[in-house]
Amino acid sequence: MPVDLRSYLGHVELPNPVFTASGCGGTGRELAQFFDVTRIGAFVTRSITMAPRAGRPTPRMAETPSGMLSAVGLQGPGVEVFAERELPWLAERGARTIVSIGGGSVAEYTALARRLAGAPGVTAVEVNLSCPNVEDRGRVFARDGSAAAEVVASVRAATRYDVPVIAKLAPDVADVVSLARLCVDGGADALSMINAPLGMSVDVDTMRPSLAAGTGGLSGPAIRPLAVRCVWQVHAALPGVPIVGMGGVMTGRDALEMVLAGACAVAVGTALFHDPYACQRILRELEELLQARGFDRLADAVGLAHRPAGAGPRNRIDLEESSL
Repeated sequence: MPVDLRSYLGHVELPNPVFTASGCGGTGRELAQFFDVTRIGAFVTRSITMAPRAGRPTPRMAETPSGMLSAVGLQGPGVEVFAERELPWLAERGARTIVSIGGGSVAEYTALARRLAGAPGVTAVEVNLSCPNVEDRGRVFARDGSAAAEVVASVRAATRYDVPVIAKLAPDVADVVSLARLCVDGGADALSMINAPLGMSVDVDTMRPSLAAGTGGLSGPAIRPLAVRCVWQVHAALPGVPIVGMGGVMTGRDALEMVLAGACAVAVGTALFHDPYACQRILRELEELLQARGFDRLADAVGLAHRPAGAGPRNRIDLEESSL
């Protein structure tokens, strides 16, 4: 019997819990060469900004042990081109599109949300809080709970209430649970975690930083334990809030680990750079693992690791054993 893989972000039902991570699936056209983008739970766009951005100078990426450093700098054509060209292409194909947005001020986030509010094909809005606040000496929004909550509240007010708002959190903060709570109090319907923590490497041959920007976001398997910890802590504190877990999800086992820690969905990022079929493969592996463990529904596995031994939901294995 197939597993019921449906996942929910607020009132929005998704057919399965596997998404792309922001910035890792291009515009959707790139991945569509390999699989039907409607077959995954949702396609998450790169972070869209108000104005076009050229991004940071190269080199922008560097391989690290079990991971990758990147400093792309939110390169993109701006919201007008996105809304006129990229979003309609995704909508025409029936993709469930989560639009990630990034801004340098509360006003910019608000303007982005208003521009997208009436656009067809927007399933949810993900608020990238790892952007520098130009009005606060470039301090990243996610490192100031009150500023992050203000951004979320402004986006929530400017977005249609049938479109969930997801706050994307970074782990390199003093207290991720407090940050999550403030974002939910500000109006976030769900949370994404984790955004890439800041890292750096130095090329010992050139004796210079590996990235032109010096520092960059660390992604890949190296950060998965950090991501699982954040998902675990936030789910324990806010068990009713949907969480999209991400950070080094390379296999179905990785995805199941996130789910057991408290995520109702997972996003695949770095894996797509070497395996464009990763989302489909991970979804298949996750379903097989759930079936092997006797689950009828994905929902029964969400946060199961928090429950005392023997207190889990009654699944097919439990029912079969009790009838013997």
